[in-house]
Amino acid sequence: MTSPMQGRVLIVAGSDSGGGAGIQADIKAVTAMGGFAMTAVTAITVQNTLGVSAIHEVPLDIVVGQMRAVLEDIGADTIKTGMLHNADIVEAVAEELSRGEMAPALVVDPVMIAKGGASLLEDSAVSAIREVLIPLAALVTPNVPEAEALTGRKIEDVDGQKAAADALLGLGAEAVLLKGGHLPGDIIFDVLATQETLQVFSSPRIDTRHTHGTGCTLASAIAALIAQGVDLTAAVATARDYVHEAIRTAPGFGKGHGPLNFLAAFDEE
Repeated sequence: MTSPMQGRVLIVAGSDSGGGAGIQADIKAVTAMGGFAMTAVTAITVQNTLGVSAIHEVPLDIVVGQMRAVLEDIGADTIKTGMLHNADIVEAVAEELSRGEMAPALVVDPVMIAKGGASLLEDSAVSAIREVLIPLAALVTPNVPEAEALTGRKIEDVDGQKAAADALLGLGAEAVLLKGGHLPGDIIFDVLATQETLQVFSSPRIDTRHTHGTGCTLASAIAALIAQGVDLTAAVATARDYVHEAIRTAPGFGKGHGPLNFLAAFDEE
């Protein structure tokens, strides 16, 4: 029997024991979008909705080994990176991505800070992401604090998002989705920029604390759709709608920043 799944997504990111973000969220989002999720775990976090209390790094050779094992056997249509934690991991991942002649499309979610405020990226890794990973990216999906760290620009409004997105394009990325959820206002604006186009997406803000893993979920949903041949604009629009509904119908788990409803795509059917 042929599997209904199409679109292979290799996720290179950290594990979230609470299941709301990281590898766990990535797998759920890719599956919800109809893709096939594979993983290379970079770190194990001790984490719940209240925050991150410890991080255990996976040895570098094991991170690379996971990637190579998957790519040499199953292959991938897209690769999505999340928590890479330090410069050595960033550089090793970039080197591995550069090995093949036909590299899969790379979606970079430059994860830096957990929802509860814990740092997930060492300072030395910021420049490594800027210099060696972003130039390989088909799409980079920073939020406002991440974009500010990567560009050195202060972002206070949509115009600031546009300017920072342009700066990230200047680093070599093919496209940038600069998310505006950290900016104040009843409407959230996300800016999608390429070398040729600039689009602004908007959606009403949902007043809720259950937003853990929104960045991971959005980037992975986009990666899954791109892997299935969906064009970038349509992939972003579909993924944004999915995440908005997943936030709106969040199950309410936990005492802090709770997880999303990853089955939202099926609830709409």
